[in-house]
Amino acid sequence: MKVLIIEDEDLAARRLTKLLAEVDPAIRVVNTTPSVELSVEYLQTQPALDLIFMDIELADGQSFEIFEQTPVLAPVIFTTSYDEYAIKAFKVNSIDYLLKPIKQPELVAGLQKFRQLHRPASGTTRQQEAIDALVQQLRQQVQPTDYRRRFLVRHLSQWQPIEVCDIAYFHSEDRVTLFRTHKGQKFSLDYTLDELETMLDPTQFFRANRQFMVSINAVQQFHPYFNHKLKLALQPSPGEEVLVSRERATDFKKWMGK
Repeated sequence: MKVLIIEDEDLAARRLTKLLAEVDPAIRVVNTTPSVELSVEYLQTQPALDLIFMDIELADGQSFEIFEQTPVLAPVIFTTSYDEYAIKAFKVNSIDYLLKPIKQPELVAGLQKFRQLHRPASGTTRQQEAIDALVQQLRQQVQPTDYRRRFLVRHLSQWQPIEVCDIAYFHSEDRVTLFRTHKGQKFSLDYTLDELETMLDPTQFFRANRQFMVSINAVQQFHPYFNHKLKLALQPSPGEEVLVSRERATDFKKWMGK
């Protein structure tokens, strides 16, 4: 099997090459290209490829640009640093993805999926249709989302705009949604926390539990709590314990570490 690796990180490319050799000695990496430009140049030579591993973010742009500049006739398995929650929907496609750093079991599963779904009789048209469908989904996923930037709230007899970046956390209290700013101001909103989750940038706000959604800038520290939960220290203090459930603790740590 002839494989092309499109990857701008030399260490990641070498690691993937080594993993491929370990899982299947019959796989031969014929080339590694680190950029959109060099990948297009190589693909335009019409090499006989069986499979392409393609990173999304390359040195000179996103790999989607490759499809705009030259036909990609071989099946593609995308590699990406985006977390699984963000791209789990891509699993339903006939073309797979691998989450970096790539692990051997996931690589084996991806190759098995490729072998099961790839049928020479299907021709390049069906392959191209599958690639086009996934590229469209990937484009939608990585393009910036128009997240809420401010809320208009009523204060005394006036309306006042509050920038989202000034909000420390949202919380639900007696079926009313409130938020507190970093300066300690407190306001109410006509949205539920579930609705707010779809409006706010997930890199900046995390749903800690059913009652609290916190800004990353409001978390002063956190420490282990009973039953593998996490206890947060927020500024300003909400005057009550804010816990991250055991099920969300790992995701919270990843979010804080990004």
